[in-house]
Amino acid sequence: MYLKRTLNDELITFKGLRFPYKKNSKSSLRYRVTVGIGGNIGDVKRRFEHLFFDIKKQSRVELIKTSLILKNPPFGYKNQDDFFNSIMILKTSMTPKVFLNYLLRLEKKFGRKRSFANAPRTLDLDIIFFDNRVIATEKLTIPHPSWQLRESVVIPLSEIQS
Repeated sequence: MYLKRTLNDELITFKGLRFPYKKNSKSSLRYRVTVGIGGNIGDVKRRFEHLFFDIKKQSRVELIKTSLILKNPPFGYKNQDDFFNSIMILKTSMTPKVFLNYLLRLEKKFGRKRSFANAPRTLDLDIIFFDNRVIATEKLTIPHPSWQLRESVVIPLSEIQS
């Protein structure tokens, strides 16, 4: 069950048992990673719940916080359903490249198919921040490009930090 709150004609927030979530104990893992999660195919909120429990079972990552869920219109390719987005704060000892590969495997596990840029998707996992690192390679850019211009990141991120 989610509590729904309309922000405006295009933006709606949802709060439930695990979104938002905050772990109370400290983590021994090394790096703090901010991950944007999103999707617009199928029952995305339910998929987020499954992702939550999948990550909680992992020994290489620790789930620290989640934000509320934001429903917002797509950008780029606009002829598709609205997206649901949230933020997860994780701790890990994986390096950024290894962590990216972990996220790509999770996307695939949850049915992600890559067809074209900004296409509809079951699950999208983006590294927004990885500690305070700045990385610019062909496969990985941290902080995530243009994160500060996207309501799908800024609204959940502002909520999780308050």
